[in-house]
Amino acid sequence: MSGHVVALSGGVGGAKLAHGLALSLAPGELTVIVNTGDDFRHLGLHISPDLDSVMYALADLADPLRGWGRRGETWNFMSALTALGAENWFQLGDADLAVHVERSWRLAQGWPLSRVTAHLCARLGITARVVPMSDDPVRTRVLTGEGWLDFQDYFVRRRCEPAVRDFEFAGAAAARAQPEALATLARPDLRAVVICPSNPFVSVEPILAVPGLRAAMLASGAPVIAVTPIIGGRAVKGPAAKMLAELGLDVTPAAVARRYAGLAGGFVTDASDPAPAAVPGMQYFRADTLMVTREDRVRLAQEVLRAADALRVARAADVADGDAAEDGCAGETSPM
Repeated sequence: MSGHVVALSGGVGGAKLAHGLALSLAPGELTVIVNTGDDFRHLGLHISPDLDSVMYALADLADPLRGWGRRGETWNFMSALTALGAENWFQLGDADLAVHVERSWRLAQGWPLSRVTAHLCARLGITARVVPMSDDPVRTRVLTGEGWLDFQDYFVRRRCEPAVRDFEFAGAAAARAQPEALATLARPDLRAVVICPSNPFVSVEPILAVPGLRAAMLASGAPVIAVTPIIGGRAVKGPAAKMLAELGLDVTPAAVARRYAGLAGGFVTDASDPAPAAVPGMQYFRADTLMVTREDRVRLAQEVLRAADALRVARAADVADGDAAEDGCAGETSPM
């Protein structure tokens, strides 16, 4: 089945599946809507961690060992910065730094973030379209036992140590969904919307908090399918499992699936996990969701697309059955 695919992605895990989708689809058939709630200013620069993770993955530049940043990175800038006694809690590699400088300079010239991102993708040879969820600033904040923390303070400076109580997405209510994201979700050839295996709380829900994006997904008529970030009671990368536990939720795929109830019609769990508890309106699919190699990414992407196509076929069958039932009733008369 052909058609356009939209993926919603945060950082590392989402970027891996986005890469697999790009490798599985024809050029121009993939748009990735990326979380920008993690964005912040550091050392005078605009840092977009999730956008960068997605771009590096799609350009086949991602560091496979650290899981973030660029492969073959050097650290001369950070060494010199540390020697000057400056803040060094957020690591910026030399090649990575060039991206932040270029982004910051063009933003200062009045370019919107989406145009800067398109420019960077073109220079990196990326054929998929990478779109920030909004050109307006949205900033994720984490309520902890120590009070509110900006996301990067919680995630990097504090290494996710404070216990989580809640989240807020400052600026989301006033933000405008990026127009290209909305236009892509309205395409008549939209095949599927894939929610990548990113942290539901701080990677996916900031995207859904931008007015218009959730509604556009529902109005598209395309199957929406999510992939678990939890395998065997643990997150492959990041604090998703810790957050689930601290919020009093089960550390299971079903707990994540419930976050997407009413939006996603399908959810992919790992084949090693037991069948999860049912979620109304959601069909489960099973696959090997751990992505270690490039081949793993392609395999999972293809299985997710097959699951989305199965959802579309099942929905069409349900509609046909409903129409047939109505036609049958229309030919009958009630006894008087």
